[in-house]
Amino acid sequence: MSVLVIIKRVFRMEHTEKLVPLLKELRAKSETQPGFLSRTTYSKLSDPAEFIVINEWETADDWINWMNQKEARDIQGQIDSLIGEKTFFEIYKPEEF
Repeated sequence: MSVLVIIKRVFRMEHTEKLVPLLKELRAKSETQPGFLSRTTYSKLSDPAEFIVINEWETADDWINWMNQKEARDIQGQIDSLIGEKTFFEIYKPEEF
């Protein structure tokens, strides 16, 4: 059964020109990883600087393996440095009730 990974980032728009290429690079590389299924990005209506990304992966281990790769950690570190705070990640599994 697949899992959803919810990623939350907050950044001010002045970082866009440096940030967007890193986000696109991270997205493109994640899409080629084993277990990747889909990705959608949303911005918050009441605060357009707040984003969530919903990734679907075949298993939590697939996503964890990707994020443990040096390449992913390096890009994520650059993103966190630019936005000035840590990105939040949460993994959710489907429930049967």
